[in-house]
Amino acid sequence: MKPEVRRVFDANFEVYVVRKVWRQMQREGFDIARCSVGRLMRDLGRQGVIRGKPVKTTISDKAAACPLDQVTRQFHAPAPNMLWVSDFIDVATWSGFVYAAFVIDAWACYILG
Repeated sequence: MKPEVRRVFDANFEVYVVRKVWRQMQREGFDIARCSVGRLMRDLGRQGVIRGKPVKTTISDKAAACPLDQVTRQFHAPAPNMLWVSDFIDVATWSGFVYAAFVIDAWACYILG
C-alpha cells in the first residue's frame, strides 16, 4: 500500500494530512484503516501541511517554588464573600491571543469580576 499512499500524497501537492489521504483512498475503493495510512506515511517520511504555527503561551520555571494551597483543595464556603477563587484562560483569535481572568465567589458560584 505504500506506493498508493505515496501516489495520493504526491498527486495532492504533498499537502494532505493523514485524514485526507485516507479519505481519498476510501473514495478510490481501497479498504484501509486510517491508522494504517498514518503508519505508512510515517514510514515514508511524509507529513501534510498544517496551517498556523504552534504557540507556547506558558513557559514554566521548574526552579520556582509553587504557591501554597490556601484552601487545601476545599472549594466550599459557608457564606458569601468568604472564599474567592480565580482562573484565567487564553483564547486564540485571528489577530493573536486574548487573555481573560475571572474571580468567582465559591459560595454563590458567581463571577464577581
